Amino acid sequence: MKQEQQDAQTDVTEVAPDVLRMELPISMPGLGHVNCYALLDNEGATLMDPGLPGPDTEEALRQRLSQAGLQETDVHTVVITHSHPDHFGCANWLAEQGGARIVAYEGFGWGIGFGSHDHQHDHEVSVDDLRAQSDAIRSPESEETLEERWQRRRERVTPWGGTPIGLSLEGRESKVAQMMSSGKYFPVISDPVKDGDVLKIGGREWFVRFTPGHTSDHFCLHSPELEILLSGDHVLPSITPHIAGTGAHADPLKLYMGALDQVAALDHVNRVLPAHGNPFVNLAERTEAIKRHHIERLDLTKQIGTELGAATVEDFSQRLFPERSWGMMAESETYAHLEHLRHAREAESHTGDDGKLRYLIR
Repeated sequence: MKQEQQDAQTDVTEVAPDVLRMELPISMPGLGHVNCYALLDNEGATLMDPGLPGPDTEEALRQRLSQAGLQETDVHTVVITHSHPDHFGCANWLAEQGGARIVAYEGFGWGIGFGSHDHQHDHEVSVDDLRAQSDAIRSPESEETLEERWQRRRERVTPWGGTPIGLSLEGRESKVAQMMSSGKYFPVISDPVKDGDVLKIGGREWFVRFTPGHTSDHFCLHSPELEILLSGDHVLPSITPHIAGTGAHADPLKLYMGALDQVAALDHVNRVLPAHGNPFVNLAERTEAIKRHHIERLDLTKQIGTELGAATVEDFSQRLFPERSWGMMAESETYAHLEHLRHAREAESHTGDDGKLRYLIR
């Protein structure tokens, strides 16, 4: 079992001076916990990535905070690394309890982009890939009800003509998806940040490092003083983060690889605190391993393409991934790799009479 898949431990551990690791339980594909970090100061605490929405996480968070001698009302700031529900779920609850401000990247959003073929530039949230549908907020320009928007959202198809975006891997809504449809868990961002901004939290300066790819709004925090990178889902210790093809950027894989190089080049990083799995060292070594994985996946995609000829994203994905992984997530990442090859002029694509994209390796 990969360490990111391990169940949440109830112990609260100090992983750096005044930085506590609190593991919160989640149930998502390939994940068993999310690390919520508490950065302590004289006014209370900043929490980074406060888990999934709902009363179960709220209770787990109360218990973890109590071990640290804190209450939810002591949380004055919430930092969200990116727009997946296991990272922002309890943000609004903490704001309601103690008036916490909510910090996220300035491009934080919940719409699903349609990739380069449709030239849309909605914010990417592959929360659909993680079985959470977050586009069910009432539009200020529309009289749609949440339920109507939810239904329309479920029926939208992918840019490659695959499984409707709104369906989970099992073809049914999950508990998290049902909660997200109410709209009440979507965080109200009070303090948007951008690349290069400096946050004064936990009594120290933390630099915002924009790291898109996993989502279009992902960022990390870097403390040169502590020589720590809070990496969110950008760099994980033993699994490769999912790269969704449904984002705003035409080539999310290229964007992600570039962001890996940027964090690897940071000075004064001796330890990485990820959102899943255990703290680790050797950041540059880990980023190179992740890049190698994607380069190998690109080579395999080209090999499959020479065998299949013109083929759909689903055809490619079912050769790239084992059967247990078939579905939206596999297709989304396959699409990201095929689009990378298309932009590199190593593949071409066309839309068939059935509305599905087909890729031909050059």
